[in-house]
Amino acid sequence: MNKSRTVIGYINAAHFIDHYAMLIFAAAVIVLAPIYSMGYSELLPYATPGFVAFGAGSLATGWLGDRWSRRHMMVIFFFGIGASLIAVALTQTPVQLGAALLAVGLFAAIYHPVGTAMLVSYADKLGREIGINGVWGNLGVASSALVTGLVCQYLGWRWAFFLPGAATIALGVMFMSRVQHEVRSGAKGGGSARIAKGAMRRVIVALVVTIIASSTTFNAITVALPKLFAERLSDLTTSPALIGVIAAGTYVFGALAQYVIGRLLDRHSLKAVFLPLSVLLAPLLFFGAQLGSWRLILVSIGIFIGTFGQVTINDAMVGKYTSDEWRARAFAARYCLGFTAAGVSVGLVAWLHDKGGFTLMLQTFGVLCVLVVVGALIFPGERLV
Repeated sequence: MNKSRTVIGYINAAHFIDHYAMLIFAAAVIVLAPIYSMGYSELLPYATPGFVAFGAGSLATGWLGDRWSRRHMMVIFFFGIGASLIAVALTQTPVQLGAALLAVGLFAAIYHPVGTAMLVSYADKLGREIGINGVWGNLGVASSALVTGLVCQYLGWRWAFFLPGAATIALGVMFMSRVQHEVRSGAKGGGSARIAKGAMRRVIVALVVTIIASSTTFNAITVALPKLFAERLSDLTTSPALIGVIAAGTYVFGALAQYVIGRLLDRHSLKAVFLPLSVLLAPLLFFGAQLGSWRLILVSIGIFIGTFGQVTINDAMVGKYTSDEWRARAFAARYCLGFTAAGVSVGLVAWLHDKGGFTLMLQTFGVLCVLVVVGALIFPGERLV
């Protein structure tokens, strides 16, 4: 029988890898665009198919996780995403680059429905484990901007993909030897919330509205941040490495927010945490649209606290209201919706940046985040049992 802490440890590491891998290109594109004699807005959309696959592929991977084996699917995740990153490092043209990034997205689609369902099954305290898992994922986001900037500056962009690809395959070998397939006989985590009869429809509507708005904004801001800082922090630095350090620092605040939100969810009802958090994003996005220098950094910290914290809220909704038998498929639907919408945001970022710069982009997503408040207001009260 697998030990809970061993399984959760590997699942947390996989979450780190998942987000790290998906955002390497967002930082490397600043270096790659001149190499291909293309502008930022021209080359960035080559990542769109990969981000769409990241969401759309979760339906099939979640089904396979429930019907076949979550452990076996995670083995495929480690080896597939590692090989795909190495393939990106070997590309020679933008078309090859887009195809390799598509492969990264397809294998990355395994983690969230399968890995999160596996985590919840082994969790004793749902909020705490989802919060800690969120920290690992968003440290992956932070490290991606930081390490990619450093590697691109000192070793070259190809090493920024090759090194994490090789490390991921090595971790897959360790996972395969330490974690065995188990026939699930019941859930340890999740299913602890109860709502008034007939209110499940409000849960679903609130979840759908919130996922579309928050996931699209989350992905847009994380993809755009290296370029946003490169443009608006020019009075502080023009070094890709230092910009990566600053971006990583802002991501860390979001990751810590996920841990805090997770702990709060173990002590308070979901709505009591959800509603105050929901009002944070829209005002900060509007305010940040006009800012630069250190003031933009401070506002970006607040934006990431709101967006990263919302991810924990969304995962807790699914974890609390689904049984273990259906959990991977429920997470698959959640992430298919969220990441497919998020995938569209990559092209939207490029289009908005071309039309009105980051001022228009941030204002547009500020309008979208009003829907997060709507979702929080719709969400019903609950009682914990």
